[in-house]
Amino acid sequence: MRKMYVNGKKEEIPPFPHHKNYVYRSNQFFRPKSLLTHLTIGRFITIKEVVRGYKCKCSIPRTILIDPTSSCNLKCKGCWAADYAKGDNLSFEKLDDILTQTERLGILDVQVSGGEPLMRKDDLLHLCRKHRKTSFGVFTNATLIDEAFAEELEKVGNLNMYLSIEGTREETDFRRGEGVYDKVVAAMDILHKRNIGFAFSTCYHAKNYKTIASDEFLDDMRARGAWFGWLFNYVPVGKDADLSLVCTPEQRAYVKEKVDEYCVRNKYTVIDFWNNGHTTCGCVAAGTGFLHINAKGDVEPCAFCHYSDCNINDMSLVEALQSPFLTKFRSAQPFSDNPLRACPLIDVPDVIVERINDGGAHSTHYSAPESAEALADKTRPNAERWQPVADELLKSLEKRKISNYNATVKFIKFRKKVTDDRRIG
Repeated sequence: MRKMYVNGKKEEIPPFPHHKNYVYRSNQFFRPKSLLTHLTIGRFITIKEVVRGYKCKCSIPRTILIDPTSSCNLKCKGCWAADYAKGDNLSFEKLDDILTQTERLGILDVQVSGGEPLMRKDDLLHLCRKHRKTSFGVFTNATLIDEAFAEELEKVGNLNMYLSIEGTREETDFRRGEGVYDKVVAAMDILHKRNIGFAFSTCYHAKNYKTIASDEFLDDMRARGAWFGWLFNYVPVGKDADLSLVCTPEQRAYVKEKVDEYCVRNKYTVIDFWNNGHTTCGCVAAGTGFLHINAKGDVEPCAFCHYSDCNINDMSLVEALQSPFLTKFRSAQPFSDNPLRACPLIDVPDVIVERINDGGAHSTHYSAPESAEALADKTRPNAERWQPVADELLKSLEKRKISNYNATVKFIKFRKKVTDDRRIG
């Protein structure tokens, strides 16, 4: 049985599809020693993806993120789900069908978000029991986790929890509502007591970034039992998004440097998509490594890119991956020569405008749809300020990390030639 460091000590990692196995593979993916690490993850998943992609003539993603519902029991400040129409759901039958397709394509990991996905907890548990070849993870506000649900988590074994928290009690309740912090830490205690591996999930923004990057907060999360962490840079999606929460380039760089130092020092894994581009292959959206399906069935590049040209209710998953928009999106990856400017939404917004318009995509944001141009107008000023900061940060990266990134990009381009280019040609 494999082992990895968890909170300062080595823990045994059960075989796939146990939820702790996902933690192990995530650590390999986001903290690779070399391109070989990428190629050999989970019994050569990457090689198998290329073979299946060749057969299907499209990229096969590593992970699918699905929103079973748009409904939520909270209304968090700055969260687009708070704007979403209530009551949109993917039926159990449709979810079951999507998972059957992912299994056939060899996709091992399915993440679930919303809305609040645990409003469908019975359906999720049923799907976990039925699809034993899949490892599941749920991004949740944690308010619906109790002893009875934790007991079911122990039984199914292949369901991971990612608990949303914004820092201190004051910072969490500021965005999520009074009393939410106490409910989250109570849920952590329930999971920790049962030795259920879980992660903390945090959106960092201009008002909480120092807390999130602090030793005190990260030490507290580890002490409460979090096996790893997710960090999400606040993205002002939707025409009514709160721009006061957007991090300045200096604040974003502060988070990157502090968190990286902490992870190295404590052998801990914290995944920050916007600051980890150099450890993967830049943007992994649109099927290169990741894909999102919202509660209406719209197939989107990622959870933050609310644009689509296809719907899973009208076609198969492979047909969706072959759509003009997703294909054109992948063709532009990586979006920058600097892996620290990986995201087309906030780092190189003019590229996303071109991809959306060329691919014939439309806005899928529920109550506050916005054009690609409107989104770019919001993010372009910060993107221009981030570029020189990112260029300086790039100079300080280890040569090994840059070499690994360049090798991975070459592999991604090769992969595209034998998948998308084969179909288009």
